[in-house]
Amino acid sequence: MNTPLIPASHPLGIHATDRAAGVLLGAACGDALGVPYEFARRLTADEQPAMIGGGLGPYKPGEYSDDTQMHVCIAAVASTGADLTSTTKLDQIARNFHIWRDGGASDIGNQTRSVLGAAKAHQTGTPAQAMLAASDAYTARTQFSAGNGSLMRTGIVALAYLHDVEGMVRAATMISSLTHSDPECVEACILWCSGVRIAVLEGTFDGVRQGVALLPADRQEIWHARLDEAEANPPHHWARNGYVVTALQASWSAITRTPIPELAPERNSFPAQHFQLATEAAVRAGNDTDTVAAITGTLLGARWGVSAIPLDWQRAVNGWPKMSGPDLVRLAVLTARKGVDDSDGWPSAPRVKIPAYAGKDFAVPHPVDPGVLMGNLPMTDFAGTPPIDAVVSLCRMGSAPVFSRIGTEHVRVWLVDKEEENPHLHYVLDQAARQVRRLRREGKRVFLHCVAGRSRTPAVAATYSTLLGVDPHTALTEVWTALGQYWTLLEHRQLHDAVYELAGQPPYQPQLRPRRSFFFRKRG
Repeated sequence: MNTPLIPASHPLGIHATDRAAGVLLGAACGDALGVPYEFARRLTADEQPAMIGGGLGPYKPGEYSDDTQMHVCIAAVASTGADLTSTTKLDQIARNFHIWRDGGASDIGNQTRSVLGAAKAHQTGTPAQAMLAASDAYTARTQFSAGNGSLMRTGIVALAYLHDVEGMVRAATMISSLTHSDPECVEACILWCSGVRIAVLEGTFDGVRQGVALLPADRQEIWHARLDEAEANPPHHWARNGYVVTALQASWSAITRTPIPELAPERNSFPAQHFQLATEAAVRAGNDTDTVAAITGTLLGARWGVSAIPLDWQRAVNGWPKMSGPDLVRLAVLTARKGVDDSDGWPSAPRVKIPAYAGKDFAVPHPVDPGVLMGNLPMTDFAGTPPIDAVVSLCRMGSAPVFSRIGTEHVRVWLVDKEEENPHLHYVLDQAARQVRRLRREGKRVFLHCVAGRSRTPAVAATYSTLLGVDPHTALTEVWTALGQYWTLLEHRQLHDAVYELAGQPPYQPQLRPRRSFFFRKRG
């Protein structure tokens, strides 16, 4: 991940971009993790949920359900930077819901099915007007009209209004009301949107409580009491979580009652693991597992960022309409950036621009495992086809297949090449190195790279060496030698030190001997 260049009119820093990128993918990961256990026996605390597929679809492993499918219907419009409350954009969202219902819905909630069916059969006015009328009619005639079907798709709405609280409230109200106009559904969506918004901008969970002030005065005490109840009870306390209130409470319980791990790299303990642990806790709530976990993953992704989402989950996620993890990241980032790519064309371009400092393409064998090649971004545009089966990218790439080969496994790692800009540095290095080890155990030849191949690449390559039993100083020395005794790793001191800290050793302090120093040798 290179440093994103944010247009001045839409300021969004590197950390906030990471967190925005985690919103839709976080929702999808929770969804896919919960799919196999929906309305089945509740998992115990000792049972580990996994993205094994099945469920009501039945779904493929890693496939998300209607929760994320409907989220994508909204994101397709939000990612253009448009005002979602405009008549034309509400109509487009309504049309997308119909397209999904007719050709993509692998599963659909009873309330959503009823409203969409009525809107299509008795359409009067625009598509959105017809849907709103059908939703209001459902609410008026049905005792139980506060299902969780709009809360599950609300995160992307917050990204569209990061700097406009009033607009966020309007959009959450109108988009919820397309299918779920019950006041409790609207209120829950406003609270969760507030939570997502503050999580992206400030990196805290404070926005959910702050969102209570956005509700009618006579409803605020009720919602504070509901949040208190959630914080006092485990997620499975609410056995029937198809109701929007209990779904929100189960999600808030999973988030607030799951301890945030301390940073102890030598024990593989990282604060970023809160994303995985709390999402799993949401699945263990039972009953409507995919929806509760999708709601949970939305806010967790907003708080911790895409860099905190396990790489195994990121690469597994897939679903309608033929989307994978990078597609969901693209929609979320474009929404947060008001539909604007950066100056390199990211996140929309098939291939991002390669900066001059990347140098000439190169690839050299890993010193311990020659089945791993270490290189740079220009190598991915090499006219020939190097002998590789998988690519681990530590920088932004674009959407096109690497080496123009369909089927080459591509692991994308969110790792920034600037100091202080990786909130989960140890976790991400460890995750990336373990992906390299997984690919090698599967017999695949791996190309590991960043832009220039001189900072992030040696850090991950050395971390991989330590997983193979090499001490960190030797690992770094051997990688340095393999890269032609040239790197810039100590210009990114945190990367260098993290290799030692992951191995449970204090970082090596080199003597500074300019130019000929082992660690500071420069090309030329």
